[in-house]
Order: sequence, then structure tokens, then C-alpha cells
Amino acid sequence: MTENTRDAFGTQPLGKLLRQQAIPASAGILVMSIYGIVDTIFVGLWVGSLGIGAITVVMPITFLIASIGMAIGIGGSSIISRAFGEGEDQKAFRVFGNQVGLTLVLGALFVVAGFVFIDQVLSLFGGRGEVAGPAKEYFTIVLLGVPFLAFAMMSNNVIRAEGHPRIAMFVIMIPAVVNMLLDPVFIIWLDMGIAGAAWATTLAYISSATFAVWFFLSSSSQMEFTRAIIKPDAEIVRETLSLGAVTFARQGTISLLAVVLNNSLFFYGGELGLAIYGIIGRLMMFANFPVLGITQGFIPIVGFNFGARYMKRVSAIIRLSMVSATSIAFLIFTGIMIFTPHIVSIFTTDPELLRETVPALRLAFLATPLIAINLLGSAYFQAIGRAKPALILALSKQGFLLIPLIFLLPLYFGINGIWFSFPIADIGAAAITGYYFRYAYKKETAG
Repeated sequence: MTENTRDAFGTQPLGKLLRQQAIPASAGILVMSIYGIVDTIFVGLWVGSLGIGAITVVMPITFLIASIGMAIGIGGSSIISRAFGEGEDQKAFRVFGNQVGLTLVLGALFVVAGFVFIDQVLSLFGGRGEVAGPAKEYFTIVLLGVPFLAFAMMSNNVIRAEGHPRIAMFVIMIPAVVNMLLDPVFIIWLDMGIAGAAWATTLAYISSATFAVWFFLSSSSQMEFTRAIIKPDAEIVRETLSLGAVTFARQGTISLLAVVLNNSLFFYGGELGLAIYGIIGRLMMFANFPVLGITQGFIPIVGFNFGARYMKRVSAIIRLSMVSATSIAFLIFTGIMIFTPHIVSIFTTDPELLRETVPALRLAFLATPLIAINLLGSAYFQAIGRAKPALILALSKQGFLLIPLIFLLPLYFGINGIWFSFPIADIGAAAITGYYFRYAYKKETAG
């Protein structure tokens, strides 16, 4: 991070800073979500509904493993942002070195475990019946690229903490663009089916990691690859994992949710139920991209200003981020509600899948504008280094509410109970976050 960037975090107008950080992050997430949509379209049209079901089963597993890198990236970057705010550059460099080592070692261990227990893992996540075969074929190939995705996820957060949001955006955008270019080559022209989709994804992950390494080795990055900074530091590892545990616990809970959800979908709706959620899940990522982008841009600004004890700026960026994220999410929510049939028809020509997905999508999205409250509340405590409240809020939606609701509501409403669970969980998580944040924020700022 250059001196000008350091000054900018503490002195520039917050609206300008948030745009500089959030727009590239949002753009990167948008491109990734578009890739997810395009990938699903290719698989849906040229492989079929079983292909969509296979991806629905596999993606939570691969993202759980890759979230190790994301967790280490977010946890370490919180320390890096505060270290820059306090003027401790050498500490920031040591944190980066430890992040690299942790990501490579833990990512490799999880991938080995994935291959050893492949059948058990796929079955746990709902890969049974006719979906089991294509799910295993897809997973076997994609798993090879997951360590590269983990490194890219870690790097993305470090690069943003350095003050290079556009480069961080490219780290996220590159795999999406590469995947969209390779999908027609492997799936259509080479007629490789679900294996083609998997190879396109794996090569895309490798390209992203390669770009991140190139940036760190360039003169534009302040970070260093030296033996001294890579040497494990117990205190840095402890704090990184403590803060990163919030992200990993959230993704772990999302993966546990996928286990419950996929099995419930298969029980109440069969392969068709899995295909319906395959479409809904892709659209959820798309609809949430502005909120996720603002959340990512929000974290380094809060971390720096909290480290510098500029508490008025911290309060102002919280208000600005909350209003911005909620307003944009509401506009996207409105568009999805109005154009639901047209949106679903992009993914499939299957009349039954189209008929069942439209009402399910509307139910699942009913409370989407409220997600900003929960995401930003958790991100605030992560940014200032308070792992416990960040963890509580991160788990409030999926862990405390959505999973129990998915067990309970289908007993009375069938598969519609699954779709009802999403808006109820969004409303409950927003209420928990609002109550907890008001109490804990006052306590933090008073200290």
C-alpha cells in the first residue's frame, strides 16, 4: 500500500472511497455470477436437468474447500488493514507470508481428503439416484482446480487491503471470463458434456491463481515472497484463523445447509427439486452482487479507520454502506419479481421445470432487500478484529434459522416449505443483527 493510498483511506470523502472499493468488487462478483448463470445455461441446454443437478450437488463442496483461502484472506487482510492504519508495514508483510503458507497447506490437505472420501462426500451432499454419476464425473475434475481457487480467493482480499481494488476485481473476473469462453469449446464443439463443463471450470481457476501470483511478483505490489515473512508466526496464525473462522464457519454452515437442502429437495421433489434450486441458487448470487461488493469494499475502509481511531468516519461509512446496499438490493429485487418467468426461461426449455421454478423463485426472494443488514453487521466486527460477534451474526441466517426451518416447514407445506424458509430466515437474521449490532457497536465505540 502506498503512502497516498494510506492517506486516502483516512482522508478522502467516504462516498468516493466506497465507490472506489465497492464498484470493482461488485463488478467482479457480477461477472462471477453471470458466469454461474451462463455455465448453468450451457449445462441445462446441452447436458440436461441432471447436469444442473450435478453442479448443484458439487459446487457447495468445492466452495467449502476454496473458502479456506477466502477465510485466510479475509482474516489476514483485517490484520493487514489495521496494521497499515497503525503504520506497521512489516507486520502486514509477515501476515501475508503466513497467509500464503496456510492456504497452500490447508487447501492441499482438504483436496486429498476430497479424493479419498469422494463417494461418501457426494452422497452426503445429495449426489444420489441418477444425479450420482454426473456429479462424480464433474467433482473429480473440478477438485483438481480447487487449490488454485483457494489461493485466488486469499489473494483477492490481500490485494484489496493493499489498496488495489481493480486488480482484486480482475482476480475474480478472470476465471469467470475464461470459463465462459471455454464452455462452448468443451461442452458443444468437443461434445464433452459435463466433463467439458468441469475442465472449463478447472482451467479458469488455474488462470485466476496465475494472475494473482504475477501481480504479487510485479512492482505494483508491496508484498514480498521471502523466507522471513513466510516463516510461521504463532500469534499471526492464531489471529488470522480466529478472524478467518468467521468466514469459514459461514461457508461451512452454507455447506451444511447444502447437505440439508439437497437431501430435502431430493426427498420432496426428486431430481426436479435439485434442478429448481440450481437455477434459484445461481440467481441468488446474481441478485446479491451489489450487497456483497459493498460489503467487500466496506471492510478495508472500516479496518483502516478503526486502526487509526477515526471513529466518526467509521460511523459514517456504516450508515452510507447500509443505505446504499439496501437501496440497490431493493431495485434488483423488484426487477426479479416483475420479470420472473422471462428470467427462468433463459435457463431451460423444459416446461415442467419452467412451471415449477417461477413460483419457487418468487417465494425464495421475498425478503432479499434485508440481507444487507446481516452481511454488513457481521463484516463490521470482522473488520475491527472482533471474531465472536462477527461469528454470531454470520451464523444467524443459515445456522440458527434457515437449516431448522428447512427441517420443519416441509413437514407441513411440502417442497414449498423449503422456499418459505428463505424469506423467514432473512427477516429473522436482519432482526437479530439489528438488535445485537446496536448494543455491541455502542460498546465497541465507547471502548
